This record gives sequence, C-alpha cells and structure tokens, in this order.
Amino acid sequence: MNFVFFNTLLLATTNFSIYAFIVPQGRHATSSLSLDMASVGIFYGTSTGSTEDVADQIKEAFGDDADGPFDVDALEGTVKESFEKYNAIVCGTPTWNTGADTERSGTGWDEIYYTSMSELSIEGKCVAVFGCGDQSSYAENFADATGELHDVFQNLGAKVFGYTSQEGYEHEASKSIRGDLFCGLICDSVNQDELTGDRVQNWVAQLKKEGFMEISASGMIEETVVESISDTTESVFQDIDEYSNMLDENIKLHGKTSTGFKPYYNEMAKTTMFVSADGRSCYYTADSDRSFSP
Repeated sequence: MNFVFFNTLLLATTNFSIYAFIVPQGRHATSSLSLDMASVGIFYGTSTGSTEDVADQIKEAFGDDADGPFDVDALEGTVKESFEKYNAIVCGTPTWNTGADTERSGTGWDEIYYTSMSELSIEGKCVAVFGCGDQSSYAENFADATGELHDVFQNLGAKVFGYTSQEGYEHEASKSIRGDLFCGLICDSVNQDELTGDRVQNWVAQLKKEGFMEISASGMIEETVVESISDTTESVFQDIDEYSNMLDENIKLHGKTSTGFKPYYNEMAKTTMFVSADGRSCYYTADSDRSFSP
C-alpha cells in the first residue's frame, strides 16, 4: 500500500481502491479530549473504601472507554480542569451525614459542591451518579448523599443518565429517589455485597444502551472537529483535483445524490467515492453497484 500526504488529506491506494481520510488541522484540530484519552472520567469520594471498590468495578466494566477512578480528595486546585476534560462523567459517593440538607457525603465532595464545582462549564455534558449506603441501619436515609451529587450536576446543566429501579432493596426512604426511581446506581456493600457485581455490570450496560457513550462522543466531535473540517473541506478537494496523480482526470463528478453525497468516479479502479457535503463521511461502491445511495 502506498501513502500520499497533502495539507489536509491522506490518500491510501491499493491496486483496487482509493481511500481518503480527512485530517483536521488548525486551531480546532486539538480537542479538549485527545484521541488517546478515554471519553469517560470516573470520580468518587470514600471513607471506608466501599465506594472506591464500586468505582473500580465500574472502571473494569467500561474498560478502555474510561479513565480513573479518581478520588475527589486528590483534586485540590484541579477540579475544573479534571471534570471539564471529559465528555462524560461518572461520580460516586457514600452517605455519612444522614438526614442533613446538604453536604451529606462526609467526603471531599462536601468541600467542592458549592465552591469550585460552581465554576464548572459542563452544560449538556453526560453525567451518571452512583452511591453506597446501608439500607438496614439507615433505612430512612438510605444513600441520601447520592441525591445531592445528582442535583449538583443537574443544576449545572448536565444531562443525567442511569436512573435505576428501587426493586430489590428494603429501605424505607431515600433522598436519592426521583419519581419512582433512584437517581443512579445504588449499592449496599453491608447487606447486599453479593449483588454489587451484577448491579454494576447491568448499570454500565444500561448507560451504553441509553446512549451515554454515543451522545458524549458526538458532542465532542461537534464541538472540536466540525468547524475545522468545514474550514478545510474546500481545500481538501482542491488538493484532490489539482495534485493527486492517483485520481488525476479519472474522477468525474456525476451530480448530487438525494442524500447530499457527491459521487467521484475512479475509472481505473472502477469504483465510486461518495463524499458527504461536510466532508466527514465517505462511501465506496463497485462499478456494478453504481446505484448505491448512502
């Protein structure tokens, strides 16, 4: 395979096909989320280690899609930077100040909820929360702090995912209930520790099904790449037309499809390259399938 580089285009050729990959450049080419960084950041507060254990299991369930988990006690001076660099956030807390109106976690969350977190610019960011509690000893205040964690992010404009059923628990009341559901994943390592593993797996699967990953990824592309691509698309295809010996005069424009894709026909390879109007997508068809509509 041979590679030819242009200002904003990488062309790879084989004996049969021509492939084009747009490489964004300019001030939007470097996003706040680099390509080698996970899209999800996991954060937790803990006192006895139970919430940290759940955070570790959540990280394992997400795999390479997530970074962390990070203890909020270690975020001093970096709260804004730490939260804003991820397109999706998963946060967890225990409950120690049961029944309190605010600062119910008894962890580092209480120190940043209404101070440094109030400076976050996370409107529209995807957030999911989880918490640990004791539904037997604190049946009337089960996992109360998770509700505050939820509300702080929601009041900052975040989109909250991952609400779960109360079925299977034996609590009497909880400040983490919204409607008929818990506002996130609730675990009880004291009375139902054997259920935590399955609850974590089911919750992460639920988040993915709800679009937690896809929405956060599309948001990142929209904010950091689209403008760069739109700025360079014209020069990309100018380079194709004027400088590519591979495409040369063998690419012919056959009009627009109804979906907004433009076809470029390679007579040598007997293939047609359909390119979207914004330059972000392309499709290839063989000569026998010229009627293809992406």
